[in-house]
Amino acid sequence: MMKNRSRFPLSQRSRSRLVYALLAGGAMVLAGCSGTPPTEQLAVSKSAVTHASTAATTQYAPVELQSAKDKLERAENAMAQEDYVLASQLAAEAQADARLAEAKSESAQAQKTAQDTQDASRVLREEINRKAQ
Repeated sequence: MMKNRSRFPLSQRSRSRLVYALLAGGAMVLAGCSGTPPTEQLAVSKSAVTHASTAATTQYAPVELQSAKDKLERAENAMAQEDYVLASQLAAEAQADARLAEAKSESAQAQKTAQDTQDASRVLREEINRKAQ
């Protein structure tokens, strides 16, 4: 019978201690994050929402832009209530929604430009064919 050789040979007790130490360390990191206001992240999110708030984005991605604005407002409220974990999460979501709104808007604009170019090309071909007859 072949022995199971682990890359890190530890006893069961040592593995348990390692797992508990990792969990405790993770809990301390999370607890440390909860006490620090995410002011920088909130500022970046505000900037992203402001940058995304264009006429084109309002036209082509209104739902995503509104979602970003709503989440940013909720993040600011969470900051005021000193719920920094929630504020951080909402700020990150607002930033992601703002970027999505921009990307969706840019994509829609590119599709419209491509369609306009195809239409112009078709009209030009028709005009050339009509004059050739």
